[in-house]
Formats: sequence, structure tokens, C-alpha cells
Amino acid sequence: MTATSAPARGGVGSRDGLADARRHRRRRWLPFSPWHLVLIPACVLLLFPFAWLLITSVETPGEALRFPPLLDPHVIRFANYTDALASAPFVRFFINSAIVAVITVLSNLVLCALAGYAFARFRFLGRTALFAVLMATLMVPFQVTMIPQFIITKWLGVHVLAAVGIDHIGALILPNAATAFGIFFLRQFFKTLPLEYEESARVDGANRLTVLVRIVLPLATPALATLAALTFIDSWNNFLWPLIVTTSTNEMTLPLGLATFQGAHSTEWTLLMAANVMSLVPMLLVFFLAQRYFIRSVASTGLAGT
Repeated sequence: MTATSAPARGGVGSRDGLADARRHRRRRWLPFSPWHLVLIPACVLLLFPFAWLLITSVETPGEALRFPPLLDPHVIRFANYTDALASAPFVRFFINSAIVAVITVLSNLVLCALAGYAFARFRFLGRTALFAVLMATLMVPFQVTMIPQFIITKWLGVHVLAAVGIDHIGALILPNAATAFGIFFLRQFFKTLPLEYEESARVDGANRLTVLVRIVLPLATPALATLAALTFIDSWNNFLWPLIVTTSTNEMTLPLGLATFQGAHSTEWTLLMAANVMSLVPMLLVFFLAQRYFIRSVASTGLAGT
């Protein structure tokens, strides 16, 4: 041990001791992290609208119109849920939303995985420029592209396949079958995976598609689960595009169906809130099933540069 190393080590030890003393003193006066003083009020503010939604869904129409809102209803009226199901073809809206969301998720997983793997592993002419153009589309708002998208969808329904035309469920699926965000997200995750596994499979005679299906995709389960959850929630909540291309009640999704509870002169708030609660259940289930993959996938995706 040299003469210069001993004081340095002692200095580090003393600093660690002071830090431990401060933490011990803080725990004595505050039995939890100071961040809880910020997080707890923030959680209360975020949860209050959901609590208000749930309470209003079981109130009477008179109690729902009170202001300030009545948070302890005198009568719990669960019949609002059955009335909401009976007042509109809610089951049909639910089925349409489920079909659109599930097919959109599956198509995004397949197409975005193929495109993301190509951008991550293949070297071809114009790859960087094509990827830059793809990323640039993320900065274009939907209000700019909705008219050209509507014209293209109408042309496809007339000249190619009626099932993907206006006022069909296919028109809600096809424009969102693959997204630039999904390609970027999976491409970033694929770049974090070690090449040794893929090279070993290629030496054994596996082609690129086999490597993707049997090696890469099982390793990319967190990213795929996260993309599936985000795509499902976005498709389930989509309102503007279905409003543009859907005209008949039988083709409406849940966001459009919920709008039927709002009239020109009055709104059935209790039925609307009950329908909203029922529409939230699938999204909550998807979120809780996929939440453990969120941090893993986002953390891994952020390691690789663009």
C-alpha cells in the first residue's frame, strides 16, 4: 500500500459513512422515500377521474347531474349497466372493436417484425435513407394524411376488394396493419440482440426466416408483448378514423358507439359512464398482462443507437 492510496481510501470511506448517516437520519424522521410526497398526490389526482367515472356509472340520473359531484350515492344502481347494453347494440360495437384490435395487433407483429429485422440486420442500397423517410412519417399529424388515406381506401374498396373499402371493418384494419413506430421499436430491440446466436444457426444451415422465427422472435418476447399492448390500446381507442370511414351502425366500433349516448339536447350520463367502464375492462386486462414487459423492452430498446 502506498502513501497516497491510504488517505484516498480513507476519504472514500468517510464520505460513505456520512452518506449512510444522512440516510439513517432521514429514515428516522421520514419512514419512506421523499419522492412519495410527490407521487402519492399525483396518484390521487390521476385516480380521481376514474373513481368519478365508476361512481357515476352506478348513480341515478339526478345524482349524476349534481355539482359538485356526489361521491357517495344514496342508491347503488347496477341496472345502469344492463340499460346501457339494451339501449344500443353495445355487444356489436364490442365485437367490431375486438375484431379490429386483434387483427391489427397480429398484422403489426408480423409485418413490423419482418421490416424491423430487415432494417436491423440486412445491408441494402438506400437502407439509411429509407429508414429516415420512415421515421419522418412519425412527425406528420394524422389530420394531414387522413384525406389522402380516405381516397386510397375508397379506391381500394371499389377497384380491388370491397371488404377493405368505405363502411367496412377492413377499412379500419388495413391503414394500421403496420406502423412506423412498430418498425422502429422492433428494429431497435433487434439491434441489441447478440449476433452469435444467429450466426450459429446460419452455420447449421438455417435460412434468414428460420433464424427470425426460431431464434430472434423468442428472444424479443418483451418487445413483442409491449408492441402488442400499445397497438391494442391505440386501436381500441381510435375514434377519428372510424368516424370518417364508417357510416352504418353495424360497422361502428366502441368509441363511436359510446357517442350514441350523447344526444343533441341531453346526454344519458349514467349509461354513458357505465358503457365506458365496460369498454375499459379489455384495456386494463391487456395492460396488467403486459406491464412486466414494458420496462424490460423499453430499457433494452434504448441501448442501441439509431
